[in-house]
Amino acid sequence: MNEASPISGPISGLAPLERWLTGPRVAGLPMRDFASPAPILSFEFFPPRTEALESQLWACIRRLETMRPSFVSVTYGAGGSTQARTHDTVARIVRETSLTPAAHLTCVGASRGAVDDVARQYWDAGVRHIVALRGDPPKDSAFEAHPGGYASAAELVAGLKRVADFEISVAAYPEKHPEATSVQADLDNLKRKLDAGATRAITQVFFEADTYLRFLDRCLATGITEPVVPGIMPVSNFGAAVRFAASCGTTVPDWLAAMFGGTEEDADTRRMVGAVVAAEQVRLLQANGVDEFHFYTLNRPDLTYAIAHVLGVRPQAARPADDAAAAAG
Repeated sequence: MNEASPISGPISGLAPLERWLTGPRVAGLPMRDFASPAPILSFEFFPPRTEALESQLWACIRRLETMRPSFVSVTYGAGGSTQARTHDTVARIVRETSLTPAAHLTCVGASRGAVDDVARQYWDAGVRHIVALRGDPPKDSAFEAHPGGYASAAELVAGLKRVADFEISVAAYPEKHPEATSVQADLDNLKRKLDAGATRAITQVFFEADTYLRFLDRCLATGITEPVVPGIMPVSNFGAAVRFAASCGTTVPDWLAAMFGGTEEDADTRRMVGAVVAAEQVRLLQANGVDEFHFYTLNRPDLTYAIAHVLGVRPQAARPADDAAAAAG
């Protein structure tokens, strides 16, 4: 690669676009200046289905809490299948940690009234941030709006803003949603969600920095000015990552398959490879000025913790929940 000068100044969400269009891309990975501010991080967890998985989740939450993320999100199963577990997990995060939780909420298979009731329950539990998604239908089914429900994520966002003054994040697809008729149609849909009242978008998983940076170009051309935060998934199980990528339209590059080749029976090496790949990805984005990242943790903290360290984030003692609430108030 030819060396290029770093683009100066931190970039949050969509802000890199103007610099990206006028400045050089960074091909190398210059050392981070640790005197500059560390990037903003957020983490995603999924609700546990068993007691053992609940212990794993809370060990993950406690370890990553020390990285002081801006928020943590908790997912919602296909067709709303984990609604109760999601609510219980989010409510416990509010009660027992210093973290700011964001609850996933979908409109699949539910009336507007039912969705609004869930939103009110979150508000009453102290949750002020929602990740609003149309949601995936149950397996082997096509999406069909409930007769009395929200027909799209954009409608859901507008409805949530009528319920309460939530902060709302929505999903973005750097390589197009699998059901979208075209790249531009997908971008137009993203703009509708943001125009309806969402404050940021978080991208689906991608594996090459250029994919995200080119996506930002297209966002700007579509008139999108809200932050678009890159979603990063550290890979430790390549086979599972391939299956997930196929379900959401993410390209798995040949070089990534080659990196994991021959590690099928070697979990330790897979983890090290996964750490190297994700660290290189985020460092390249960081070198291009990106200063905010959302990590899909899969309820496993070690890779995310290590990559956060590479980005310049250092652990701090977690504040008691009461002290954190007082500081926020």
